[in-house]
Amino acid sequence: MSSKQILAALCAAGLACGALAEESKAESEKEKEEKEGLSFTPGEGVSFGEMQIVTAEVGLALDSKYMTYGVMDGKDPILTPNATLTFFDWVYFDVSAIYDLTKGNGKRGGYGRRAGEWTTLDSTVGIAHDFELNETLGALSVDFNYIYEYLRRYKYHNSSGEDKDMGDTQYLNLELSLGDLWFEPTFAVERDLMADDGTYFNFEVGHKFTIIGDDEDPTLTFRPSVGQGFGNTLRARGYFYTHPGSDEPLDHGGFMDTSVKGEFELPINDWLSITAYVAYYDYLFDANMRDGARSHNAEWGGADRYRYSWNVVGGVAITATF
Repeated sequence: MSSKQILAALCAAGLACGALAEESKAESEKEKEEKEGLSFTPGEGVSFGEMQIVTAEVGLALDSKYMTYGVMDGKDPILTPNATLTFFDWVYFDVSAIYDLTKGNGKRGGYGRRAGEWTTLDSTVGIAHDFELNETLGALSVDFNYIYEYLRRYKYHNSSGEDKDMGDTQYLNLELSLGDLWFEPTFAVERDLMADDGTYFNFEVGHKFTIIGDDEDPTLTFRPSVGQGFGNTLRARGYFYTHPGSDEPLDHGGFMDTSVKGEFELPINDWLSITAYVAYYDYLFDANMRDGARSHNAEWGGADRYRYSWNVVGGVAITATF
């Protein structure tokens, strides 16, 4: 090959490389523009570049009993739909409702037979965000929110023989968790602002295990957990009597519900998942609280099984994130 032919070949190769470089640069610029612009990813919501703008989550949960603080507020199943909007990975708004599926809860609870009708509506506004701490602790998840709970109006017969109107209430809640640690500790505080001005604390530890698949892309997970609640005197006084059949409020704060829970999660795809759980609740560490739990459970029927301080419940939920 002559020197002219070699030079021509080099020039042609140079032109080809230049064309490829320009094409690659154009593609990079296009990808950069797309990355810097608005985008939507199922399960992650709408983003502008790497900044989250908004995510939406809707869910539907079915529980075998209506449980609060480890005791029954309804012995029959309930259905709870909810919807949440989160903006900029900081501020969120949530609304949820509780529906009775049978006539039993309303009949025994004194608010009528509302099978298939909603009984409680919660409107929530909150701030939630993850803060990176260090390599040892990982991220601290903080959730602070305000809830206005609206109850459909009805009268109930109190322990003094008077007919009282059931009113609304408001809550302030704070939840702190270290989900990157192996035992995933969570500490929660609930303050009731209207009904009884009581305060409730709960501390929980647990861990999520991958049953099928791998940790990066699990097909089925299982999370066992153990939790312990504590209520102050106002919380106990507003919620419990001294023993079944008593009209004397429990004027004593202390350790409340101990919970042992197992939860399965089945991710269907990037934006849809199904969870199922079974939980055991009891009042193990305070005899006065245990009597209060028996009293509360006994209100839902005269059978001996409702005179225990413990409950076993289960449920299933489906959640979609957009």
